[in-house]
Amino acid sequence: MTGHPYHSMPPLRRAVRRLSRAYRLPADVRARLVLSVAGLAEDEVRAGRPVTLHTSQEAGAGAESYVLAVTLRCPQAPGPLPAPGILLPSAEPAPNSVTWRFTIPLPPGQPLSSSLPDDIRSRRAPWPDRTPWTETQAVEEELRASFAQTDALGAEHRRLKHELAETNAGVLALYVQLEERDEQLRRAHALILQELEDALRPPPLTVEGLELGVHYEPADPTAPTGGDLYDWFTLPDGTLHITVVDALGHGLGSTRSALNVTHTVRTLALEGHPLESILARTDEILMPLVPDLMATALLARLDPVTGKLRLANGGHPPALLLRTDGQARFLEAKGRGIGFPSPGSERVLHADINPDDLLILYTDGLTESRKDPIDGEKRLIEAARRHASRPLTEIPGSLAADMRSVVLHSDDTLALAIRITGSGAVML
Repeated sequence: MTGHPYHSMPPLRRAVRRLSRAYRLPADVRARLVLSVAGLAEDEVRAGRPVTLHTSQEAGAGAESYVLAVTLRCPQAPGPLPAPGILLPSAEPAPNSVTWRFTIPLPPGQPLSSSLPDDIRSRRAPWPDRTPWTETQAVEEELRASFAQTDALGAEHRRLKHELAETNAGVLALYVQLEERDEQLRRAHALILQELEDALRPPPLTVEGLELGVHYEPADPTAPTGGDLYDWFTLPDGTLHITVVDALGHGLGSTRSALNVTHTVRTLALEGHPLESILARTDEILMPLVPDLMATALLARLDPVTGKLRLANGGHPPALLLRTDGQARFLEAKGRGIGFPSPGSERVLHADINPDDLLILYTDGLTESRKDPIDGEKRLIEAARRHASRPLTEIPGSLAADMRSVVLHSDDTLALAIRITGSGAVML
């Protein structure tokens, strides 16, 4: 890890989490370190300037611990790094780097024999904690720690307000201070929730001959995780696979259900199961483990070379295909969702996608915000025609803005757009 250049944020966040867990930093300290590194590095990475992460071990004050130094370097930064991006106080800020120091206890029975860093390295493994973990688990640990701090601060807030109600002096000044503390806490809370949402997304995907765009909007902006989830990956034959899931409910419970579905579908797809059997098989696997799970799902397979599209549907809203001449149709394939009676897709729908055609996959939150799905489908066609000429990455968000201009029924909303660019595509 030390000295490795990072050109995008997700690998950098994962590296900081891996380092923090390896050295057993508390979850709240880990969360602040991840957010501090991300806050300082984001502008650099966005500007195309790589950053590096360095670690070193130093002798501590006593024989039972040592010091871990973590340094973020932005060698091409045009000026001093932004101080507001540091949520975790830094021991050594510099114009183009920041260093944090943490006291790490040595394992029991392993005293420090000398103060030389090399001796520290030679007497202990560089990654002492090898417990299996996933980034989602790590973010959930950080979220729980944040909630615990929130509850503690909330209790302290209530106690102070009760005492202030019994005194006349200094009430207004202290109340203002408490409100400022609440605002800081809300901002930190929102950042951690955003980290959780980003961790649940599949990594960006580049497929030659295809453009991909996605937009997600939670029903509750203060809890940006929900039951609408997607997954995309390429199969060994180069075909693009996309899974869109809408699990019943909201919040972390529905997120867990949607993750169960996407992970099971991915496993079955990579094992080579036929597309028409994957949804029914997913139900067979998950129902004994999660009997209360209910979710609709749409599976799409697109060959970027031939433009051949196959769809399997488990009770999910149909995909929309908009041709370059403006003709539009919904690709209907009947089926029932996971957790429903007789789950699975009744058949696989086949279609041909031509270069510059627009394919829209979505969840019902996009078309049912006015409680009328039929009217919603009509408006979706109109919005797709209106925005088809935009850059593809802007289309999902533009569709959501149009469709949710009036919200009578609030629900999580997910929209994906796919287009064959024509470069390298051969239509058969």
